[in-house]
Amino acid sequence: MKKLMTLFILVCMLCVSFSGMLFAGDEAEDKAVISQPAPAAETTAPATGPKPDPTGAGTGGAADVIGATSGAPTADDMKNLGSSEPLAVKLADVIGHNRIAINMVWMLFCGFLVMFMQAGFALAETGFTRAKNAGHTMAMNFMVYGIGMLGYWMCGFAIQMGGVGGVASLGGGTVLNGEFIINLFGKDFGLFGTKGFFLSGVTYDAVVFSIFLFQMVFMDTTATIPTGSMAERWTFKSFVVYGFFIAGIVYPLYANWVWGGGWLSQLGKNFALGHGHVDFAGSSVVHMTGGVAALAGAIVLGPRLGKFKADGTPNAMPGHHIPMALTGCFILAFGWFGFNAGSTLAGGDLRIGVVAVNTMLASAAASFSSMAYMWIRYGKPDISMIANGFLAGLVAITAPCAFVNSVSAVIIGIIAGIILCISVFFVERVMKVDDPVGAISVHGVNGAWGVLALGLFADGTYGDNFNGVAGTVRGLFYGDASQFIAQVIGTATNIIFVFVVMYVFFKILDKIIPLRPSAEMELSGLDQSEVAVTAYPDFTIQQTHR
Repeated sequence: MKKLMTLFILVCMLCVSFSGMLFAGDEAEDKAVISQPAPAAETTAPATGPKPDPTGAGTGGAADVIGATSGAPTADDMKNLGSSEPLAVKLADVIGHNRIAINMVWMLFCGFLVMFMQAGFALAETGFTRAKNAGHTMAMNFMVYGIGMLGYWMCGFAIQMGGVGGVASLGGGTVLNGEFIINLFGKDFGLFGTKGFFLSGVTYDAVVFSIFLFQMVFMDTTATIPTGSMAERWTFKSFVVYGFFIAGIVYPLYANWVWGGGWLSQLGKNFALGHGHVDFAGSSVVHMTGGVAALAGAIVLGPRLGKFKADGTPNAMPGHHIPMALTGCFILAFGWFGFNAGSTLAGGDLRIGVVAVNTMLASAAASFSSMAYMWIRYGKPDISMIANGFLAGLVAITAPCAFVNSVSAVIIGIIAGIILCISVFFVERVMKVDDPVGAISVHGVNGAWGVLALGLFADGTYGDNFNGVAGTVRGLFYGDASQFIAQVIGTATNIIFVFVVMYVFFKILDKIIPLRPSAEMELSGLDQSEVAVTAYPDFTIQQTHR
């Protein structure tokens, strides 16, 4: 079995590597049949095609000052200055370069915050599970970072962002101009990118590398969510294969459709459905994808031994360290400012203040409504449900955070906290799915609520030209029913695509590398048997000698 597992992993990596090198070799020229330049690249790139800028020294200039704000110089102003005030043009180049530098530093700093969220996930999931599996749960949360990053570097980033056509606020990235497009009903439907495999070739570019870092840590959030729903009964070797699969293929595909210029983002242009499917910071792209994958994995894996009685009623399996779990939730909330406010991709976009406050308010409202619901319904506030409600509010506000006012943010959070409580009991008692940390309800259910909430509450004060559609983003309650329809389509697509693909993947993987350890290993705990370490050796010794 060990030889078979090793062979399987090597074959998967070789296949991915071969496909990456194949595409990388074609990066110098666009294939008209499968790769078309994105719109942004068509209007800005020279005839010979965009060139990489590995140092960043040539990125940002006078062109990045023009139109940057309402009072910025126009192109005609710069021409007039060029003939009479050459020094002013040089100063404009410096100002433009600094503007791009500020935006890039902002994005990278927020990416570092999101990376730290991995510590929050590790503490939250480990605290909500039992002591005998603490080392194993921590190991999954730790290694999903390294595994996911390598898979995303090999092919995930290219599939997601390879056809985005550049990021205007960063003044570059136009070398990402290859998108696989099919034409249906006279409309173009982008399916996946074709530039950026192994961050090599023309994508050896300072802006592209910065975009990679920011997008990679978002992907890693998705990849770690199923480690919670599948905790305490998942073999580490099958987890490793999963990590490459979700980071290299599943997440990037849906992310391309929403953030990489793919077909969901173009529903507005193609079918006049608002601004297409809009997800500012990842309620659907990140959280719903992870939550739906978590549901598929938990169903295939089955419940923990002893979770359900013979009559189907659940047994309580409380987490071993609630203070640890709550500390993890606060770390996640801190990192979430990078998640949401960082998605402006521009430190000069002063909407970041509104985004940050909306994020805080929604989390506070959701924790309060979770507390109130449990107190009224069951007689006491439940701190574990309050903590998950807190996260549910953060998940729900992630998509609409830039497009709603503070009152709407609080309403979204209140509803998220109540949905969380109802969903946790529904998943466990009706669906009979064992989710030790509530990942399905926190991320999957409230991820869906977040993107739908955007389609309801977006107030039309922000988002002009979002996804290439003129005008600001408005929801159903502010006069644009078509935006809500686009949100419904994006939500339904995520549920169908992610669940089907991940369910089939887990079923096939289970035939090759069993997902579950033996009953004996599961009952004794997975720390020693799976990751060769015991999280609490002193505690185990005391238990043994009683």
